[in-house]
Amino acid sequence: MSGSSGRDSRRGAGSSSDTGSSGPGSGSRSSRPGWKRDAFLQAGLLVGAVIGAGATVLGRRIERSARQGLVDWRVAERVAVERVRRAPGRLESVDLKRAAPIYASAMAEIVPALAAALETELPGVVERSGVIGREAWIHDNLATFARLIATIEGNVVEEVMPQGMGIAKATMAIVNRQVTSRQVGYLLGFLGQRVLGQYDLALLSAESEPGRLVFLDENIRATAAALAVPLNPFRTWIALHETTHAFEFEAHPWLRPYLASRLEHQLASLSGGVFVMSRDALAGLRRALRGAASGEHWMEGFMSPEQKREFREIQAIMSLLEGYGDYVMDEVGRDLVPDVETISQRFHARRTQRTGFERAMMRLTGMDLKMEQYKKGEEFVSAIAGARGAEALRALWLSPETLPLPEEIDTPSRWVARVMPAPGSGAV
Repeated sequence: MSGSSGRDSRRGAGSSSDTGSSGPGSGSRSSRPGWKRDAFLQAGLLVGAVIGAGATVLGRRIERSARQGLVDWRVAERVAVERVRRAPGRLESVDLKRAAPIYASAMAEIVPALAAALETELPGVVERSGVIGREAWIHDNLATFARLIATIEGNVVEEVMPQGMGIAKATMAIVNRQVTSRQVGYLLGFLGQRVLGQYDLALLSAESEPGRLVFLDENIRATAAALAVPLNPFRTWIALHETTHAFEFEAHPWLRPYLASRLEHQLASLSGGVFVMSRDALAGLRRALRGAASGEHWMEGFMSPEQKREFREIQAIMSLLEGYGDYVMDEVGRDLVPDVETISQRFHARRTQRTGFERAMMRLTGMDLKMEQYKKGEEFVSAIAGARGAEALRALWLSPETLPLPEEIDTPSRWVARVMPAPGSGAV
C-alpha cells in the first residue's frame, strides 16, 4: 500500500489533478499558492533591472551627446550648402577659373596705386588672392564660426549642461543644438549669397600668417547686373575695397593682435554667465525686427554696463575698418575705375533698399551693425580727412591710442581734438 501510494504520488506530480493538494511535500512548486504570482514578480523585477540599467546607459549617452557642443557643424554646413545650391546665378568651377585672371589683372593695377596713395608697400597681396564659389566660402567661414564659438563653448556647456543633468534636460539640449545648428546654417546660406569679397584673416587663430583675398564672382556678377553697371569696373572697385582691408592689417602689425585680444576678452566676458532672455531684451528684439528705432542694439539687452562699453568700443574699431575701406575705394577708384561715381552711388543706395525679410534677418543676426559701420565709418574718415588731410589718415593707424572711441565716430571733431590738437582747429 505504502509503495503504491508513493508511486501514485510521484506519478501525479505533474498532473492537473494534483493542483489542489495542500499537504507539505505533497506536490511540485506549481502546486503552491501564488507561485505564478511570485514568478511574474521576479520576472518583472528582472526586466525592471534591465530597463533601469539600459536607461542609465542611454541617459549617459544622451548626456554625452548633449555636451558635445552648442552647434552640430555638419548640420549647419548641410543647411547652408543646400540654400546656396538653390540660389540663382550659380557658376560651375570652370567659370570661376576663367574669372581668376580678370581679378589678378585688376589687382596688378590696384596694389601699386594703393601703395602710392597710402604711402606703403603691400608685397604678396596679389599672390594671396583668388576667386571662390559660394560653397567654398561657406566651408571656409564655417571653420571661422567654429573657432569663434569654441572660445565660449566650454563655459556655456558647463553652466547650461552640467554633468548629471538628467535625460529630460539632455534631450532638450540636443533639440536646442539642432535648432541652433539650422539657424547657423541658414545664416551662412544667407550671407553666402550676399558677400562679394573678403579679406580672410583668422583673428582668433594662433597662426599669424597674412590674410587672403577672396572674391565671390557669382555674387559680384549678380550685384553688377542688379545695379546695371559694367561688370569688370565693378570687379575692380570691389577688389580695391578688399585690398584696403589688407593694407589696414598688414601695414600695421599691431592691429591684428590688438583687435584679437579685444574680441577674446569680450567673448570671455559674455561666456562667463548664461544670457537670460529678460522682458526688456525680448521687447528690444521685437522692436528691432519691426524696424523701430532704439538707443541701443537689441543684443545689448543681454549685456552688463561693462560689456556694453566693450561692445561699443569694438564696434567703433569695426566702423573705422569698414568706413576707411569705403572712403579709399572711392578716392583711389577715381583713377582706376571708369564711372566710379555712378557705381558708388548705386551700390550705396542698394544697401538701404532691402526687402522686409532681409531687414528682419539682418537685425536678428546683427548684420545691420555692419551696414551702420559702413555709413558711420565713411562719414568719420571723410570728416577727419577734410579737416586735416592725409596726415589725419596716417594718424589713425599709429597705435591703439589713436583709434577712434565710440563717441568720436559720431563726432569726428572730438577725435581731431584728442589726437591732433592744434590751435584754431575748429569743429569738424
